[in-house]
Amino acid sequence: MRRTLGTRSLRVAAGLLAAGVALSACSSSSSKGGSSAGGGVPGADALTNAKGVVNLTFWHSMQGTNQKAVTAIVDAFNAKYQGKIHVTDSYQGSYDDAIAKYKTAVSSHTTPSIMQVYDVGTRFMVDSKQAVPVADLAAKDGYSLADLQPNIANYYTVGGKLESMPFNSSMPLLYINVEAFKKAGLDPSNPPKTLDELAADAQKLTVKDSSGKTTQYGFGAADYGWFVEQLAAESGSLYCDNGNGRTAPATKLNITSGAPLTYTNWWAGLVKSGDALNTGRPTADAQAAFKAGKVAMNLESTGVLGGYVAAGSKASSPFTVATAPFPKVSASDTGGPIIGGASLWIDRVGHSDAEVRASWEFAKFASSAQQQAAWHQATGYFPVSVSALQDPTDVAYRQAHPQFQTAIDELKATQPSAPTAGCLLGVMPQARADLEQAMLSVATTGTSADSALSDASTKISKLISDYNSAVSG
Repeated sequence: MRRTLGTRSLRVAAGLLAAGVALSACSSSSSKGGSSAGGGVPGADALTNAKGVVNLTFWHSMQGTNQKAVTAIVDAFNAKYQGKIHVTDSYQGSYDDAIAKYKTAVSSHTTPSIMQVYDVGTRFMVDSKQAVPVADLAAKDGYSLADLQPNIANYYTVGGKLESMPFNSSMPLLYINVEAFKKAGLDPSNPPKTLDELAADAQKLTVKDSSGKTTQYGFGAADYGWFVEQLAAESGSLYCDNGNGRTAPATKLNITSGAPLTYTNWWAGLVKSGDALNTGRPTADAQAAFKAGKVAMNLESTGVLGGYVAAGSKASSPFTVATAPFPKVSASDTGGPIIGGASLWIDRVGHSDAEVRASWEFAKFASSAQQQAAWHQATGYFPVSVSALQDPTDVAYRQAHPQFQTAIDELKATQPSAPTAGCLLGVMPQARADLEQAMLSVATTGTSADSALSDASTKISKLISDYNSAVSG
């Protein structure tokens, strides 16, 4: 039976639409920070007493190598619960595309049973009040969440409650074409550790033919706001105010000085010097350039590691992929990076008790040590399960493929703090897009970084204000 929206919920939804955020909210209220979707938390008997197969729809944004790994998890789950639960996974495009489709689905009451949502969609999902918090389902069963990596669980914990099940967690890495490094007289085992060192190596790695055409760029990365967020956290700075939006709703981004300003100028300088390939905002385009050997260094998530290793071995000029920790603005920076990736949200509004319980079974299965070990080896995403790292197959795989150890060491070295917890912001996807456009204008049009970031900050602050007013209205 589909649940309808209450009067207050319709008012909230109308306000969010006015703020440029298309979603409807269910009628229940929430405590500070956390959510509590309508319909309550069903017990295990809801699934035990269900007649016939409980069918689940699972929306995700994994493609290529990662999509195959998702299918493997789904197939294993369906085999285990044959005749009781069946999951149908459905690719919904990029993270941005998927959450846009989700907002439309909320309005039309056609949301999936379970949804993979990227990290920066967390605040939005909490405010939408569509999902049942994972912590509530765990508490209902007395199920321990202690095996989840603390740093990862910390990101998805809002108001003291774990809202979603961590699934594919990533850390930012520096990727290196080993053969290109050696040809340039550089040591791949001594990678650049700061932006300045990276720029110096990029200059040495840039190769031109006799006509002056660049055949290999020293560096290339997407025009991606996530990198800016990482550098801010590494420098120990809050990316947004009010404790990164965790002590109270954030009201602004801190992007006009510090790491954001430094990176914007640094990136534009590399593009203008010809030592970096500017592929624009799409991450897929920057990834393709590295896979093809067009760039010798690349900043990306651990989530592409599996695909990168495979692509390097199959390239027209095969190369070995090495990984290094994400560079810092300054060698003296003592902070650490923020996790990325996505988590699983279990929809409550409009879904039966049996469907919710079946989704909970899938979430537990997907985050289990065995599945996360296999997932880590297939993709490079950081296993959300502590026990997965002790799985004999994972230990052996890391010994044979040392590139996969870098992210583990990076996460272990990161102390939980307000900066490394990440910024919670309801309009983070839009805010990130506005920042990226500002950075792109600096790199391609000659606009000053101070001016571009100031304008972006003003625009983003208005977005945040409209969103916060809608949610609290």
